[in-house]
Amino acid sequence: MPRAIICLLDSVGIGGAPDAAAYGDEGANTVGHIAEACADGRGDREDLRSGPLRVPNLDAMGLGAAVTLSTGKTPPNLSASPKGGRFGVGREVSKGKDTPSGHWEIAGVPVPFEWGYFPQTEPTFPPELIAELIERAKLPGILGDKHASGTTIIAELGEEHIRTGKPICYTSIDSVFQIAAHETHFGLERLYEVCEIAFELTKPLNIGRVIARPFVGETPQTFKRTGNRRDFAIEPPEETLLDRAKTAGRQVYAIGKISDIYAGRGVTHKIKAIGLMPLFNATIDAMEMAADGSLIFTNFVDFDSEFGHRRDVPGYAAALEQFDGRVPELIAKLRDDDLVVITADHGNDPTWRGTDHTREQVPILMFSPSLAAGEIGIRKTFADIGESIAHWLGLPAGPHGRSFI
Repeated sequence: MPRAIICLLDSVGIGGAPDAAAYGDEGANTVGHIAEACADGRGDREDLRSGPLRVPNLDAMGLGAAVTLSTGKTPPNLSASPKGGRFGVGREVSKGKDTPSGHWEIAGVPVPFEWGYFPQTEPTFPPELIAELIERAKLPGILGDKHASGTTIIAELGEEHIRTGKPICYTSIDSVFQIAAHETHFGLERLYEVCEIAFELTKPLNIGRVIARPFVGETPQTFKRTGNRRDFAIEPPEETLLDRAKTAGRQVYAIGKISDIYAGRGVTHKIKAIGLMPLFNATIDAMEMAADGSLIFTNFVDFDSEFGHRRDVPGYAAALEQFDGRVPELIAKLRDDDLVVITADHGNDPTWRGTDHTREQVPILMFSPSLAAGEIGIRKTFADIGESIAHWLGLPAGPHGRSFI
């Protein structure tokens, strides 16, 4: 029985979203601009990488061709003519450029509503919300209360947080309420408890996620976020691909933050891993364990969290090259009827202004020893990805997409 492996390269967009201007992102192109920066030296960093972007394995699967199809322009050192696999472009119909929107739609469920967002004011959160959070969580108060980059605000307020016991609360342009706290001085379980209360309070506002952001260290120079992040997320409004697979008695391996994104629904095996290569290792391990008919779904978050939001072009380029270097290992592990899908949920162009996601189309790269190569065009919804995987696995079809297999 066939198996399917989804490698979601978080934020690896390929430009060209027709509604990007409505989000202030017209012209954003994560992969294209990284390739251009590498070609002219802006992607160089001593002891990290230098020269043009080198992703020959992803390019052979159709990455360059997908960017060309999406934007009409082939990035430097990528090719418009793939050597194998089936490739195309995903276009999102869900509103926003959030992680849940992209993931849910990929799993066959476009987001049918508008997410709630916090205004770009300071303070940003409704005072009654904060007052109730402080009362119910028995907090001495909060710090932050603004839009901010997570690493920046921890460096700014981490020492005061340790001294006062007040958690750091912040948001972004996405539909999120984020709470950062020190793992030992504040306590990890205590942080989770506070986030659960915040999740209850923000749910009526249609805020997509409350994210626990634990960190360690004692000074701004040594503060570092840990892998014990936890997302408290609103549940998808309909059955996703994961739900359908679990209902059919299949194993569903959720690696990285996948389980949190789907509020734990449809998951039979939850695997945590921290970092790009450990996530890849966990994916390979899952392939060793997974039974016939299984679905393996990994989110490679570092592209987004470590390099996109931080506008780190060399770091992003190096991460793409590291992932690319292990693609042959992934392909070698495939059984004859296994399918691997490499895609993304949105963009996060590290050359773009600000620190937020960018509204972009995404690559769809598919390979199986038993799948003919070719182009699938620009798909009208990410849901086509989920429906194609459902078809491959012999699962019931959903109502929102159409298989291209």
